[in-house]
Amino acid sequence: MTKEYKTIVEVSGPLIFLEKTEPVGYGELVQINLPDGTTKRGQVLDTSADMVVVQVFEGTGGLNEESGVVFSGETIKLPVSKDMLGRILSGAGEPLDGGPRIVPDERVDINGASMNPYSRMPPEDFIQTGISTIDGTNTLVRGQKLPIFSGSGLPHNEIALQIARQAKVPGSDESFAVVFAAMGITSEEAQYFMKDFEKTGALERAVVFLNLADDPAVERIITPRMALTAAEYLAYEHDMHVLVILTDITNYCEALRQMGAAREEVPGRRGYPGYMYTDLASLYERAGVIKGIKGSVTQFSILTMPGDDITHPIPDLSGYITEGQIVVSRELHMKGIYPPINVLPSLSRLMNSGIGDGKTRDDHKAVSDQMYAAYAEGRDLRGLVAIVGKEALSERDRRILEFADLFEDRFVRQSRDEDRSIDDTLRIAWEILSELPESQLTRIDNKYLEKYHPAHQKTSE
Repeated sequence: MTKEYKTIVEVSGPLIFLEKTEPVGYGELVQINLPDGTTKRGQVLDTSADMVVVQVFEGTGGLNEESGVVFSGETIKLPVSKDMLGRILSGAGEPLDGGPRIVPDERVDINGASMNPYSRMPPEDFIQTGISTIDGTNTLVRGQKLPIFSGSGLPHNEIALQIARQAKVPGSDESFAVVFAAMGITSEEAQYFMKDFEKTGALERAVVFLNLADDPAVERIITPRMALTAAEYLAYEHDMHVLVILTDITNYCEALRQMGAAREEVPGRRGYPGYMYTDLASLYERAGVIKGIKGSVTQFSILTMPGDDITHPIPDLSGYITEGQIVVSRELHMKGIYPPINVLPSLSRLMNSGIGDGKTRDDHKAVSDQMYAAYAEGRDLRGLVAIVGKEALSERDRRILEFADLFEDRFVRQSRDEDRSIDDTLRIAWEILSELPESQLTRIDNKYLEKYHPAHQKTSE
């Protein structure tokens, strides 16, 4: 017989505190019966010998000591099925697209199972996003977790949608899907996302979870777990290669901070909970490739850095857990360049595993290194020109300075619907490198110069 407890002693923000209950499990699902006959859902957040803390998903308005609490004995589970593809769901997994509820093949705990490190395969398969600054210089590899560090007002949502539309494994006919989860976005942004997915046809191979800014903060905490559970099901049960895009991790961390304040926890850096590193790791580490399983989960997590501060706790902790980062530049955005990705502070630690002969092209690493070095030197020279003027530069330095402008205008800049193949990206790279004398291309082997340099190709013709 199910027991109903009317032992609420305190309501604090999205939390209720109960006493005199029987032992209950952490994460257990709760139904709250209000005096007016309505019900709310919640989840056990903390439990001890004399007190149970429950976080309420729909907000605590209308709750009082007369409300009854029933513990279900189950954790939150997501109904999963291959029919999820093409659907738009709320952050709690409810349909938002007017379609019917998903008829599940099974119901899966959203917290997932820990991936044994021994069973992980080293990521090594190239994923083509169609964006040159990612494919060419900060390559994404299947099974990788690669966050995008952005700032308020920058076009990270457009970049996310472009990746969702264009991402693929070139030369492969394997099933590829996208799981897109948006946390704490406005209704206007939600409409923008839905229209883009439907207009471009990307929705056919996508599952979309939308948590709006006016939805309860508690729901924001379960949204990414819902998305990752759907991704794991498609990857490990249906052998699909799944790209998970989570935006915005900063809103997720703000919800964590709000919950910590409601629980009166001792805060860590800038008021965020001390366990935020562990909590973020529980999301990021659900990406990977498992031995003996065809499918994979790859993660693009987008986070906006408060005040464009890369040392802020959210990007700082994320950088420790993930395998690099893509940095969106306000300076490039102010120049009108899209996508405004700054390759200098960006990094993909697994890039070398996913490029080269048989994966992308044999000259990929050398070309990337040469462009990076020349662009970095050109950026430094801009600072020098501001002090001494362009006339004081040597002929060599002027060429490097012009290369930096050319790199931003030809390689970084592309349109929002331009899907460049890796061959297109490398062709553009060679075209702008050919503006420098061959004697300055010190990071490229002669065999690649003879094979790919535009001047040698004209000679061979």
